[in-house]
Order: sequence, then C-alpha cells, then structure tokens
Amino acid sequence: MTNKESLQTISGRTGYSVSTVSRVLSGKGEQYRISRHAIETITREARECNYTPDLIAKGLRTRKTNTIGLTVPSIDNPFFSNLASIITNSLRNHGYNIILADSMETEQLETDALDSFVSRKVDGIIAVPVGTSPGHLEKISISVPVVLIDRYFPDTVLPYVCTDNYYGSLTATRYLIDKGYRNLLAIQGGPTSMPNRERVRGFEDGVKESEGKGIRYSVTGDAFSSENGYASTLRALDSVNPPDAVFAFSTTIMLGALTAIREKGLKIPDDIGIISFDNNRFLDYLDPPITRIEQPATQIGRIASDMLVGMIRDFPSDSCHKSQIFIRPSLVEGRSC
Repeated sequence: MTNKESLQTISGRTGYSVSTVSRVLSGKGEQYRISRHAIETITREARECNYTPDLIAKGLRTRKTNTIGLTVPSIDNPFFSNLASIITNSLRNHGYNIILADSMETEQLETDALDSFVSRKVDGIIAVPVGTSPGHLEKISISVPVVLIDRYFPDTVLPYVCTDNYYGSLTATRYLIDKGYRNLLAIQGGPTSMPNRERVRGFEDGVKESEGKGIRYSVTGDAFSSENGYASTLRALDSVNPPDAVFAFSTTIMLGALTAIREKGLKIPDDIGIISFDNNRFLDYLDPPITRIEQPATQIGRIASDMLVGMIRDFPSDSCHKSQIFIRPSLVEGRSC
C-alpha cells in the first residue's frame, strides 16, 4: 500500500463521505449516529491499509492534540494503578490518549509533570494533587481544563471527584467498636494529604461517639506504604498495651501490618482484628479475607473523565460540567474482624 493513505482514499474505497470517514476515525461515530455497519467498514479499511492520521496537521487545524495528562502519587499503589486504568479506558472511549506521570508524593515532581503536560499542549489534565496549595493547578486551569480526583483543596474553584473519606473512616471505626474491639490502632498515611486528614477525623469522631465504652485508641504512621504498616504495627504490638484491632488507612499499609502480626505469631481475628481502607480482589484470597472500605474507583474515574471531556468541549466558558463531588464508599465484609 502507498504511504499516502488519506481520508479521501478511504472514502473512495468504502463509498462513505470524507466527513463520515473523519468522524468514525476520530472516535465520534456514535456521537453522530453513524451506523454500526459503516463504523465497522471504515475502521476495517483503515486498519487494512495501515492508515495513520497526520496528528500534527490535525493539531494545527483544531488546536487539539487528543491527549490528556494524568498524574498519580504512586503508581505501585494498587488503588492508583486501578484508578489510572479506569481513567485510561474511559478517555480512550472518548478518543483520547493518556500521558501518565507518577509524582511519587513529591510536589516538585508534580510541578514538573504538570509543566510538561502544558508544554505538550495536552487538551486537559486529571490530577491527584500532592501539594498543600492549589495555586499552580489553578494557574494552569486558566489555559487547560483541570479536574482533581481522590484529593482536593477546601477553598479551590477547581472541579473534583473524591471519595467521602470521612464517612468511610467513620463507618470502619463504628464497625470495629460494634464488633467489641476496645483498643484501636489507626495507621495513617501521609499526614498532610487531604484523604488522610479526613480519615483521621472520621476515626476520632467514631471513637468519640462511643464515649463511656472504655475505648482506647492511637493514631500513628507517616506514609501510605507497607513499610509504615509493618513498623507501626510492630511497635504497637511490643508496647505495654497492645491493640486488639488495627485500622489500616490503605491496602499497602494493611499488607505491612499483616506481616508484623504474623511475625508475632498472632491469629486474625482470634487474637487481633484488622480492617483496611481500599479494596482489591486479592483481599478475598487472603486468609482470612480482609474486611475493608471500598472506594468507588470506577465511579470516580468515569465521572472525572466525562467531566473533563465536557469541559474541553466548552472551554473556556464556565460550563455546567464543572462540579465538586463526593461519593460515599461502602463496607465489604470479610472475616478479619
């Protein structure tokens, strides 16, 4: 085949108009109610002739690159890798490609990634922010639509889609107390992150609700990591008053806590209970299956993706697509507490 395949040549061979071919190959076939047969015919012909769109020319014409920048704070964290996968699939359905950056919970790396996105002329940005101020993101949002996920800033004008971390933590704490646990250890992640602060607040309010029941508690830890979970649990178990239940603020923290508990020869839930924030299918295959608070990752990813696409379409107007949304998580019962 010649290397000069174009919308016109595909139009000539398939019998469909150039505009129809263009809409199908840009992922807008369903939007324009083009028949399934036409979409399949055009897509098959483009694949067989190895058609490659001239993205540079298209970008110059439309000032769009069909790319979205996505930042997460730790891609090796199962929650964020799952969330990134959901967003990638959602945006691909809208015809976008993803540039993924791992900020590694570092403000400077996040700033570098955001600036790189802007220099690459991305059409929009979805970010899990790691800083304490929205200033840089708000400045970028003047020229590029931005949606925050998982974390937010209290006074920001930026749209966001987040888990109601306070409700989830309150639910987990009530569950432990209702199960009869009276000496609770909460192992937190990064103390400055918004989700962590809300989980601490929910945990402490849950304990306060049970005033008079003799509840003892402590909050310790400094990172959403298995190392933090292991070290924090080991210290607590070696203390004068060891906990009878552990509330891990993430799956990674929980895995470290499990290691420490087993090293001490303790059985779950006979000797100590454990509950975790975040869900993953592998938790059902642990012995025992872990009780956890499941974040609505699928909803967050899809809603944020749809919101960003709507903002890109209407940008720079203040559209109705910009919202600040909290979604409540749910309790998944295992047999660990």
